[in-house]
Amino acid sequence: MKQLTVISGKGGTGKTTITAAFAALAQNHVMADGDVDAADLHLILTPHIKRGEEFYGGRTPSLDKDKCDECGICMEVCRFEAIHDFAIDSISCEGCGLCMHACPNEAIKMEGKFSGHWFISDTRFGPMVHARLGIAEENSGKLVTLVRQQARLIAEDENKDLIIIDGPPGIGCPVIAVITGVDLVLAVTEPTLSGIHDLERVLEVAKHFNVPAMVCINKCDINPENARKIEDYCQDKNIAVVGNIPYDPVVTRAMVEGQSVVEYDSGIVTEIIKKMWERIRAKLQDGLKE
Repeated sequence: MKQLTVISGKGGTGKTTITAAFAALAQNHVMADGDVDAADLHLILTPHIKRGEEFYGGRTPSLDKDKCDECGICMEVCRFEAIHDFAIDSISCEGCGLCMHACPNEAIKMEGKFSGHWFISDTRFGPMVHARLGIAEENSGKLVTLVRQQARLIAEDENKDLIIIDGPPGIGCPVIAVITGVDLVLAVTEPTLSGIHDLERVLEVAKHFNVPAMVCINKCDINPENARKIEDYCQDKNIAVVGNIPYDPVVTRAMVEGQSVVEYDSGIVTEIIKKMWERIRAKLQDGLKE
């Protein structure tokens, strides 16, 4: 079984557009949306949910008023000032648990904190695992790991050869959770100054975790000079640029219709993505079925 993660150093580069196209082109695979903070792969793949589960990502303290003698020790030890008048402020609380350990009457206990949902679904391209983290909730990296674990279980149970993961933007904890242990990452970027800067950062993260990387330059013709800078940087780092995709409104029209661009149109963008997929598939060839 192979795992491919599509990432980007910043949002809006076209990462999910590319991932959805790969979903249409690949065979015998499982899809996973690792962007749990702002998942949008479902907008194109229109999954039919088979199973939904609650996600408890952290811990939150609960105060038993019957056991509390209002000694005030919990308020003294809380460095986040989350306990006032013997009541816990859930917004200020960081879930460290110190108040529980300090309470002499065992009036405080830590309980699982509901943080969102995760789902196993069917799509027209096969099974998909995705999730929705609650607003302002933490532990997104933990939820990403859960999504990947479930995708792997499905792949093993159904004898799938490949897991394609739509990763989150940036270089933080969710990105680390979505690339560690995969066989290849595809970094999608755009020829802007922020795109170049963030591409360099995310490629350094992949390098740190010894994950091979390839690069796709999306909307490459909006600034040819910056596109060349990206190519020069990748050549210097011995990283293959597997696709240069021009700007084309057909991509937006496909998304409006709820389709991947390779389903919607057979033009130049689709041809480039197909060739890019063949190069990526060749890189992952060992263990993949035709």
